[in-house]
Amino acid sequence: MMLGSASAEQDIPLVDWLGNDLDCESCPTRSETVRCELGHACVQDRYAKRVDRFFKWNPHLGNDYLSHDYFEVRAIACRHADVFRLQHLIHDEDETVRLSVAVRLPLAQTARLRNDPHREVRIRVAMRLEGSELLAMKDDEDYYVRKLVARRVPESMLSRVMHDKEWEVRMEVAKRLSMPLLLNMADDSEVAVRRLVAQRLPVALLPRMADDPSWEVRWELVQRADQALASQMAERDAEEEVRLAAQQRLEQLNSESHALQDSDAQTHQHAEQGVDHG
Repeated sequence: MMLGSASAEQDIPLVDWLGNDLDCESCPTRSETVRCELGHACVQDRYAKRVDRFFKWNPHLGNDYLSHDYFEVRAIACRHADVFRLQHLIHDEDETVRLSVAVRLPLAQTARLRNDPHREVRIRVAMRLEGSELLAMKDDEDYYVRKLVARRVPESMLSRVMHDKEWEVRMEVAKRLSMPLLLNMADDSEVAVRRLVAQRLPVALLPRMADDPSWEVRWELVQRADQALASQMAERDAEEEVRLAAQQRLEQLNSESHALQDSDAQTHQHAEQGVDHG
């Protein structure tokens, strides 16, 4: 696998980012203190992996290439440069560079990229920010950014995102929301969200969803129903699949009840035998 990868790399032309042939003799970077190798680790190469190897060999040169004309060089140099040198790249023209900046900037500075025009940058920002700084991204135009907000904000802030227009975002909320707010999502317009609510509601509140218009939600309901609710749905539900599931739930509950009674009886019997022997 590695041999194939190396062979494929050998087929990549040795040219700079403008398409000119590389010439080590005229390279301004070449010196006794710089480690490089033509076709393998070269900051002048157009191929990003060779640029990356160059900086791994010479991480101390990161600061020197933050203003390079080639965006790949700037982006990779960001990974090795001093953090305090990265702020001026927040507005770099290339999103690859801004993405590298978003990964390394202190959180206080990362917040300045919340409104970046490129979704990948904002996604990276949403993966790093916390608390109110993260909540400020709840109205982002990209659903995946909002999904990350719902996944990562403190639980106390979830009510601020529980009415998002995308059901996948609301699913993230339903996975984390606690009572009593979780009950408010029992009437969500999306079946998948209501199914998740049915999986998480306290058993005592499951009857609240017994008349849900979707049979899939009611089927989910009976998987956790108590004796009373399971009996009701086994008799009255309009969907055969739900009635069958409710009947199976009743059988499960009855079996568990009998097993518990047998266990109690054995325990009582052993206790009496112990008294007799005494």
